[in-house]
Amino acid sequence: MKMQLMTIAVFAAMFAHAALPKVMVMMDEKALGSVSTSEIETMAVRKLSAKGVETVDQSMVQANLERIQKALRGAGDTRGSAVMGREFGADLMLIGEAVSKPNAAKIGDSNLRSYVASVTFRAVRVDNGVNIASSSETATVIAMDDITGSSKSLRVAGEKALDSVIPAMLAKWENLEASGTVKETRTTIELTVGGIDQIWKLKEMRLRLKGMKKEIASVLQKSYAQGVAIFQVVSFLPSEELAEVLVLHPPADLKVQVVEIKPAVLSLRVVNAPKHEDEEDED
Repeated sequence: MKMQLMTIAVFAAMFAHAALPKVMVMMDEKALGSVSTSEIETMAVRKLSAKGVETVDQSMVQANLERIQKALRGAGDTRGSAVMGREFGADLMLIGEAVSKPNAAKIGDSNLRSYVASVTFRAVRVDNGVNIASSSETATVIAMDDITGSSKSLRVAGEKALDSVIPAMLAKWENLEASGTVKETRTTIELTVGGIDQIWKLKEMRLRLKGMKKEIASVLQKSYAQGVAIFQVVSFLPSEELAEVLVLHPPADLKVQVVEIKPAVLSLRVVNAPKHEDEEDED
């Protein structure tokens, strides 16, 4: 046990760093005025990742897109954003709208045409629904065909808007963190648990995680195969502290061992807990 806790302490020292927000990107993006696209959404995720900012998996956003849009319409844009952001473990919502349209007239006697794109962003705090940053940009490009012109104008306007809103958003978040005005800091942790060679062990681990109301906001079991279960855990604690709680207070009849700890990643293994002498006598 002492060795386990010493290992956790070492990992904690290695990965101590200022908390960055987890961001959920929501884009309503139209090329040629009506064709759905995702160029700026992809650009936003890439730019955030380059700054070390975790984002909600866009495949999860797309899978729940209809429900998210219904929540935004029903509860109001800002309030709905806060509700959906909390569900996905985000600290901030980066909400954007983008549209590109061609100019009806061609340029002179050529096949060239101008394309105009308009992109707006705003960053919303999930804990209280307050806007903390925004940007709005337009771009005009000239191209011979609709696909090229629309795509290029969106990229140009999107790049300018993101280069404005992302630094402003992160600077504001840093100030909020420093002043202690952020209500809750949550970390989305990918928790991998090995040694689950029987279904009762999976059940006990899942029940333990869901019962940790003070430490964990939500638990999603992503997969289970060949004795390994993967959970997505939205935790009020960083990885190393969550590991400590599970080692000291494991699921019933199991012992928890730490395999690896990284920022937002935790790998554990469970083994059968040793029986007490009175239990052995009963057997």
